[in-house]
This record gives sequence, C-alpha cells and structure tokens, in this order.
Amino acid sequence: MSAPATRRWFQEPLVWLVISLPLSAVVAGFYTLWLAVRSADGLVVDDYYREGLAINRELARDDRATALGLEASILLTATRFDLQLSAATTSTLPAQLKVQLLHPTRRGLDRTLLLNATAPGHYASPLTPLPAGRWHVLIEHADWRLSQRVALP
Repeated sequence: MSAPATRRWFQEPLVWLVISLPLSAVVAGFYTLWLAVRSADGLVVDDYYREGLAINRELARDDRATALGLEASILLTATRFDLQLSAATTSTLPAQLKVQLLHPTRRGLDRTLLLNATAPGHYASPLTPLPAGRWHVLIEHADWRLSQRVALP
C-alpha cells in the first residue's frame, strides 16, 4: 500500500484563505491610519461657546450693512479680484476693505485680501488662482459686513 502524498502547508489553498482575511484587515487599518494622519480636521472649532457668543455681533454687522444700503458685485479673474461697492450715500464707502475668501470645507485654502479703493466704490487686489468650487466671500469693514457665495468654474 502506498502512502498518500502529503503537501506542505503553503501549498494548501485553505491556509491562504485563513491568512488573507486577517491580513487584509491589518492592511486596511494601516491605510485608515495613513488617511487620518495625512488629512487635517479643518472643521473642528476649539471653543464652541465663544463662537456662539460671536454670532450675535456678526448678525448686527450684517444688519448695519443692510441699513447703509450696501451692495457688492464681484469680478474674479485668474490673477485679480475686483469689487464694485455701492451704498445709499457715497460718504460711507471706506478707502480700504478686508475680503476673506473662505472654502466651505478646507480651512487651509482660505485667503484674506486687503482691497484698496482705485476709484469711488471700486476696489481691486491681485489674487493667486483659486481651486474650482464654491466659496464664501466676506467683505468687511469695522462696523459692517457683507457676505456672498460664488462658484468658480
């Protein structure tokens, strides 16, 4: 009688199936760890209470802009940011404005511009190209604020 042929452990397909399941979980765990370390948590605010208190002050600034009759139109090109600001009285137009371009999900892409008046009600500043997508634009002065949303191609 002949003895049955024995195979080594690495020649058995069932062994590789048993090994592959935990090994795939370990590989997926390392990939998840790599994603967590690589990407930033830009949406987390450190102090929610302080942020909540600031909301009322910001709403008052929005109301002030409405009371002044302020309206803005924005022209974005690849290298320039142009803003046309109109008000009920031209005496309320400042010489310099602060403009924030805020990405809704990535804080690292946010930009802050200081626009100088080139003509009454017209402001301009150079701009580095922005990634395509939706952006929040905040136009601010000491006592008022305008906000708009723009979509870049």
